[in-house]
Amino acid sequence: MIWNEEVECMADEDKRKLQLKRLQDVVKRAYENVPYYRKRFDETGISPEDIKTLKDIEKIPYTTKTDLRGAYPFGMFAVPRKEIVEVHTSSGTTGKPTVSGYTRGDLEIWSECMARGLTMAGVTDEDVIQNTHGYGLFTGGFGVHYGAQKIGATVIPISTGQSRRQMEIMRDFGTTFLVVTPSYGLYLAEEFMDDGMDLKDLKLKAIGFGAEGWTQEMREKLEEKFNAPAYNIYGLTEVMGPGVGIECAEQDGLHIFEDHFYPEIIDPQTLETLPDGEKGELVITTLTRKGMPLLRFRTKDITTLRRGKCKCGRTLVKMDRVTGRSDDMLKIRGVSIFPSQIEKALFKIDGLEPHYQIIVTRPEQLDELEIQVEASQELFSDEVKELVGITRKIEERVHSEIGLRVNVTLVEPRSLPRSEGKAVRVIDKRDL
Repeated sequence: MIWNEEVECMADEDKRKLQLKRLQDVVKRAYENVPYYRKRFDETGISPEDIKTLKDIEKIPYTTKTDLRGAYPFGMFAVPRKEIVEVHTSSGTTGKPTVSGYTRGDLEIWSECMARGLTMAGVTDEDVIQNTHGYGLFTGGFGVHYGAQKIGATVIPISTGQSRRQMEIMRDFGTTFLVVTPSYGLYLAEEFMDDGMDLKDLKLKAIGFGAEGWTQEMREKLEEKFNAPAYNIYGLTEVMGPGVGIECAEQDGLHIFEDHFYPEIIDPQTLETLPDGEKGELVITTLTRKGMPLLRFRTKDITTLRRGKCKCGRTLVKMDRVTGRSDDMLKIRGVSIFPSQIEKALFKIDGLEPHYQIIVTRPEQLDELEIQVEASQELFSDEVKELVGITRKIEERVHSEIGLRVNVTLVEPRSLPRSEGKAVRVIDKRDL
């Protein structure tokens, strides 16, 4: 089923014409209404009239989170504040939060994008959606909510926490579609099974997950525990929220809604634009957003773009699963490492629970990397020599994946902290 066949299956030539018209419009609007963009354009020596082709987008300066923080709170708005009917912000854990403002038209576009994406995952007006994403300043809860309501599905806005209540609701209300972060989904499955619930008795037909990094191995564990397919949802507060891209039934990359978002891939070091198929940092330009247009926003997410008609019938470009963030990359003894590489290695070994932490220290001159990972109850009950053997196996598997020797510590089941939102995987104790 396709929500908006005219746009989602549009011919490439028609799509490019639409994108160019909308790109020219948004550049002009940003230049005329956002002082930041007028200043940057004037400094660079370009004007909106210089955007004559889609490739001309490369003339436009990048926008970063630092730029958005510098404009806090309302400096990036392109309309009078009275036309902004809703605001959301990032967490602000690394400084001033970034603010995202929406007009009524922007909220309608958000609803439309999420309706398309949820439809890709099989949601209809017959479904009951249990939305565990947080409501409030975080965009996750509201984005899913708006899309589900547009479809006509029944939404349970339960948000995170209250695992026992989550269980009762899922069973009593007949939840058919669960929205979670991957780590919270695994936590809920663990809690449900501890309470004696057979997850196969649920009416769940699919899971939508996002808001944090994941590996294919984590997806498989989530699907195995809930006995339902899990579909990736991509978005970010600055651009809109969830719904920038979502997986279809093929589970082979996320379709980006190109009539509203223009994606590019750049080399995060040289900032040069890369061709389709090459891995780099995702850059997004909003083509239709009125309240807060963003031009060439650097997401920091590392991925790849692929074009061509999908088996589902859609012609929308696909982005691969995000394998890391350019600002999350760890530099250990001169080697660049993404936490997802370690997760991939861990999840290939039987007897481990999907809960781990990466601890980086520098006791003397050299960096040390320790991985604490929970053993299953059965494994932890084994003899010491068995645990030593498993530990060595993990160390070898991780070494093969990242090229560095690490120290692995097997810890008791349930001993590592759980998260009801985004999991904290890395603890960097170095004084950098």
